[in-house]
Amino acid sequence: MIKQRTLKTLVKTRGIGLHTGERVELTLRPAHPDAGIVFIRTDLPGAPMIPAVAHGVTDTRLSTCIEANGGKVQTIEHLMSAFAGLGIDNAYVDLTGPEPPIMDGSAGPFVYLIQSAGIAEQSAPKRYVRVLKPIEVKQGDKVARFTPYEGFRVTFSGEFNHPAFSDGGGAVTIDFDQTSYIKEVARARTFGFTKDVEAMRAQGLGLGGSLENAIVLDEFRVLNADGLRYVDEFMKHKILDAMGDLYLMGHPLIGDFYGYKSGHAVNNLAVRALLENQDAWEFVTFQNASALPKGYLEQSLQGI
Repeated sequence: MIKQRTLKTLVKTRGIGLHTGERVELTLRPAHPDAGIVFIRTDLPGAPMIPAVAHGVTDTRLSTCIEANGGKVQTIEHLMSAFAGLGIDNAYVDLTGPEPPIMDGSAGPFVYLIQSAGIAEQSAPKRYVRVLKPIEVKQGDKVARFTPYEGFRVTFSGEFNHPAFSDGGGAVTIDFDQTSYIKEVARARTFGFTKDVEAMRAQGLGLGGSLENAIVLDEFRVLNADGLRYVDEFMKHKILDAMGDLYLMGHPLIGDFYGYKSGHAVNNLAVRALLENQDAWEFVTFQNASALPKGYLEQSLQGI
């Protein structure tokens, strides 16, 4: 039986939030089977628990924000992406502030934290969401679509009118049966444009952003001295974000996800639409590892 996974022990880190600019301490802890991923605001009275679920999303301006029980946490997508990439079903995330630390702007440091804590199998079966029929949502010219696929594949395409995007192409597809999340996706950093900084900060966003935790572009080029980690780093970061947003369905996905210009808002609308159309998906479990899609088979062997 393919089993649920949590952490072996707790692990801590600290840093600043990308949008709030506040210093925060983050602790990842093991959780019991079927707990899911739960954020806990230890700085608030009663330490409210905030489950990481799609219908808890309340704000998608440049990040994904969830709320519950009088608590709120924003910019959860990079950490959620790391949980998805390593197949962590259950964990508690303690925070001393409203936002996880941005680290280097990618999911890589969170992958390292999870690997440092270790991964433990649990007694309960792992449940996957298998897409049975297409579900598509549109918002203006933005599109997000699920279709059946016996594996996990994500495609992102878009149009960026900037010289730095010419080498990265207009679309990237990652099929996790063939591509390692840790090697090819997790280290892709968030990015932003100098021309947008003033408007962002007027909204109270991007207050902790810098060249240390984001790719920054002016009108012509990348300003970071070390350049890009991947030639298609921008598109791979959009896939990284999408993986974090999709993991708010609470289970790993067996299917194909396509996004055109989609961001956190459209990603969330698509997840909600899928979950609400109960004939469009089913829960599946696997008794034998040999029946798993290849990408999930390799994931199931990592870290135990």
